[in-house]
Amino acid sequence: MIDSHCHLNFDAYNADRTAVLQRAADARVTRVINPGVDEETSRAAVDLTTRYTGVYAAVGIHPNSSANFSDDDLTWIEALAKQPKVVAIGEIGLDYHWDDSPKAMQFKAFEAQLALAARLGLPVIIHNREASDDVMTILEMWARALPNASRERPGVLHSFSAPREIAERALAAGFYLGFTGPITYKNADDLRRIATRAPLERILVETDGPYLTPTPYRGKRNEPAYIPLIVERLASLKTLSIEEVAAETHANTERLFGLPEAISN
Repeated sequence: MIDSHCHLNFDAYNADRTAVLQRAADARVTRVINPGVDEETSRAAVDLTTRYTGVYAAVGIHPNSSANFSDDDLTWIEALAKQPKVVAIGEIGLDYHWDDSPKAMQFKAFEAQLALAARLGLPVIIHNREASDDVMTILEMWARALPNASRERPGVLHSFSAPREIAERALAAGFYLGFTGPITYKNADDLRRIATRAPLERILVETDGPYLTPTPYRGKRNEPAYIPLIVERLASLKTLSIEEVAAETHANTERLFGLPEAISN
């Protein structure tokens, strides 16, 4: 299994990062993709790829970090994106919940980073909070203009929590959906219905650690070792075996991010 989105470089893991990755390996979670949210965290994510075999990175500017975005930022993003174990641009997108960056700056950063991803042939990791229509309008236009090879793997709407109609638009545009701990929460029936309807071959599993810890560990720090809980819930929803869902979501993550195939899952 692969945790397709975990902020391993965040301070929450400073005391026991190596142990966190060992627990993940013990739970058969063999690789982790660590996205940046600004220059500092993107550089830290790339640094972790040099220290841990199973860790890969994405680099970019999160919408809540975009208030001071300029085209000069594309220089460091592109330089980091060319490092050997950087597999995506992200996380990028729009966030209308918080008031950390004006919408105009969020749009500028989002569209500039999408253009860079297209030029580099990299998929994108999309953050969307209370901005679904604008996010999808931009992504649909961007995805239509991609060359055929990139159109098959444009990116993922990470920690998906939008309405069913947005899921349908994302899938139609070629995107994957990432599911996190909330799929295990009691009040998440709508999210579970979306996951049930989504094709398994377009689903990724992720922790978004240290956040969104699944039941029964909700309220504690999240970590990649909890990925099997998400896989188990998906298997139940789709009336498939845990092994089938683990294998398919693992293969999906390899395909989207161009990861080397593992010997075993």
